[in-house]
Amino acid sequence: MTRVRMDLFVSLDGCTPADATPENPMGDDWGRLTAAYSATRTFRERVFGDTSGAGTTGVDDRYAIAFSEGVGSEIMGAGMFGLHSFPDDADWKGWWGDEPPFGSPVYVLTHTAPRPSIPMEGGTTFEFRNAAVEDVLAEATEAASGLDVRVGGGYGTARDFLRAGLVDDLHLMVAPIFLGRGNRLWDDLHGFELTHRVTTEVAESGTIHVTLTR
Repeated sequence: MTRVRMDLFVSLDGCTPADATPENPMGDDWGRLTAAYSATRTFRERVFGDTSGAGTTGVDDRYAIAFSEGVGSEIMGAGMFGLHSFPDDADWKGWWGDEPPFGSPVYVLTHTAPRPSIPMEGGTTFEFRNAAVEDVLAEATEAASGLDVRVGGGYGTARDFLRAGLVDDLHLMVAPIFLGRGNRLWDDLHGFELTHRVTTEVAESGTIHVTLTR
């Protein structure tokens, strides 16, 4: 049975970066927020193609392995694809190079749709939709063919799905840092512990992995 999954990075004070620019698309604090995940062997191999075996192999890596397992389609916002940073570049194909690390249909939510689909190497095809999240989720679920749908973000898309109660499995990677600025993930969202089972695990890096399962 298809489940809707989401993995999010957040600080101890519940923030994500809000200062993205075309030159620095994830914001100044993104590196600090994702340092432990980026250091894992799995991330280095899947994203950078590093097959040397370098990288951490503890708790953080175990979650990095699970990140892509059983995913049949992906949903992301226009910002995560990069449309906000490069709105006038007709040749823009996202941040991930010629072979993005998805290997499945990716549905990009954008008010600029309809736009032509973009097939990429490795099985990724970017599809662009201007529709309610429920409708896009229905399409992504069909495309997943029984596997899970992962909602990749960014911040606004994540909150839309959380607010609509559509997320079955939420994994929070809570970095042991205080940002004191940025987007506040949980403002006006509450009660997930009433509908989801909550577990926590602390990694060697100090990252707190919080999992909420419907």
